[in-house]
Amino acid sequence: MKLTLPLFYLCFVAGLLAAITAPAPRYFDRTAAFQPDVATVVLLGVGTPVPHPSEFGPATAIVIGERVLLFDAGAGVMRRLAAAGLPINGVTATFFTHLHSDHTLGYPDVILTTWVMGRRTSLHVFGPPGLQRMTDHLLAAWSEERAVRVDGLERGTPNGYAVTVNEIAPGVVFEEDGVRVTAFAVSHGNWRHAYGYRIDTPERSIVISGDTAVSEELERVAAGCDVLIHEVYPVVRLKPEDRPGGELWPHYMRAFHTSDEEVGAIAVRAGVKLLILQHVVRMGGTDDELIAGVRRGGFTGEVVIGRDLARY
Repeated sequence: MKLTLPLFYLCFVAGLLAAITAPAPRYFDRTAAFQPDVATVVLLGVGTPVPHPSEFGPATAIVIGERVLLFDAGAGVMRRLAAAGLPINGVTATFFTHLHSDHTLGYPDVILTTWVMGRRTSLHVFGPPGLQRMTDHLLAAWSEERAVRVDGLERGTPNGYAVTVNEIAPGVVFEEDGVRVTAFAVSHGNWRHAYGYRIDTPERSIVISGDTAVSEELERVAAGCDVLIHEVYPVVRLKPEDRPGGELWPHYMRAFHTSDEEVGAIAVRAGVKLLILQHVVRMGGTDDELIAGVRRGGFTGEVVIGRDLARY
């Protein structure tokens, strides 16, 4: 096709604007290489509300070439993105399973640090109802910060902290260049809205449970997947706790979370190829106890205990 002079200039200007508004990914350490066409799971944080020094808050990255999909943003998420060799000036999209504090404490870090590191386009986030309200409050809390960085000597990018919030319902919530993300409802105690996610790429299918009790919907959605990333607790350690209200602890765990035996049974029925255990409510339990519980549930396939910054 032959471009007329006006059309040529329009295309030139459009390309120039795109280059200006979409900066190249910025990395703290880019020594780690990722396969260009195969989805890689990076466990950025596998922790719980317990401030374990080697387990940061819940966060998982699915990396497909240069695209990075972030699921949950627990405490320390930006440091873990940097350590994993992933962009520190913005990911492709961020998805929240639910709005518990341990899964969202790093959300303002994602909003503000990516901006300070050079983000100039809106951050796209997906999650349950309530996410817009949370985002509005976070931006309001740091309003003076934004004014100082933009109007002061830093001359920060105006609106570089912008966030586009998508409050979602179950179904396909993201689809781009052969990558599809599907949200599904799970049961997490009193939470009215809690989701898991299935990520389908041309080469792999990955399911992230989020926080959930035993879920028939999760089992249905996970059928035949390559990787199931599931939360867990060791059932052999479950007992009332010696504290006010501690007698309710077993009831709470069964209503909000999934035991190792139950996860094993789910993995068998769903026919998953690799089971990754994370967000482990240990209660003093060991890795061997967790694996033994999964085996009692009937799963004989590959199972690993997730560690921060591990890749699969």
